Amino acid sequence: MLLILAQYLQQFHTGFGVFQYLTLRGILGVLTALGMALFLGPWMIRTLQLRQIGQAVRNDGPQSHLSKKGTPTMGGALILTAITISTLLWADLSNLYIWVVLGVTISFGAIGWVDDYRKVIEKNSRGLPSRWKYFWQSVFGLVAAVILYLAADTPAETTLILPFFKSVEFQLGAFFIVLTYFVIVGASNAVNLTDGLDGLAIMPTVMVGGALGIFAYLSGNVQFSQYLLIPYVQGSGELLIFCGALIGAGLGFLWFNTYPAQVFMGDVGALALGAALGVIAVVVRQEIVLFIMGGIFVVETLSVIVQVASFKLTGRRVFRMAPIHHHFELKGWPEPRVIVRFWIVTVILVLIGLSTLKLR
Repeated sequence: MLLILAQYLQQFHTGFGVFQYLTLRGILGVLTALGMALFLGPWMIRTLQLRQIGQAVRNDGPQSHLSKKGTPTMGGALILTAITISTLLWADLSNLYIWVVLGVTISFGAIGWVDDYRKVIEKNSRGLPSRWKYFWQSVFGLVAAVILYLAADTPAETTLILPFFKSVEFQLGAFFIVLTYFVIVGASNAVNLTDGLDGLAIMPTVMVGGALGIFAYLSGNVQFSQYLLIPYVQGSGELLIFCGALIGAGLGFLWFNTYPAQVFMGDVGALALGAALGVIAVVVRQEIVLFIMGGIFVVETLSVIVQVASFKLTGRRVFRMAPIHHHFELKGWPEPRVIVRFWIVTVILVLIGLSTLKLR
């Protein structure tokens, strides 16, 4: 919206042309979302407390978590509000990718909101039944996949590239829809599984989102994409604004979510943020790099799969508790140690992901 205003005012003063630069709008997106999250955060926490929208805690989990019972949850709504408003203010609203990522973020957030509402407000321990959660995730994921497939103008936009290799790529054709679906839905559930400790999910999400913003900026630039041998995707650079808003909103939320947390994200935030990362990775053709940078999310998901499969097949558990962050807690690691070490691992993985830009 403000970009449109700046374009109008540019005819009266050329100085307003500075708002055409992606880097400036990306920075403004960070600051706007951060400011909104910090400003609205205390009010949202008080509102959640007054309405007694508090976290339920499993009795079979780490004993240190029992003190978390009643802590306000559904705070992901704060993140989504800050991201949406900041993106609408600073992004080019004629860009299809902006609307796709916003649509996916809000729709997956709605799924999480229904799940949280049933658990916290209606006191239904099942929340939204898994089959219905997965059904609606599939619907929204497939809609986004089909839109992106139909909008592709060049073969590069539907090509799977392998990082660290200069010319190894696979033209996906219609299989692009299938891959996109699994990336969006898989990333959404992976972040949701990781969201179990104070600040554990949000900081890796911020770091991966920031790195994807760099990929988006480079992929949307003809010169940079040719020099780095990555697919040129016209218009993808605008996703830098969304990634900036995600960084700002995430850091603002972390202000209140850091240990010991004043508010939890809930499914409304975790499902939405994971899906957003998936969409951005697909647009900039970096699905495998997302898999690398989001290694913590991948390991958390695999730990649940292995635990369930082992128990069903052998009656024995591989981990003391899944997802794996609870396993380390039950081994005696204090919660802050688990959180910070997972953050450190994510920093390393993000740097490895970024290195694929040159190591080919």
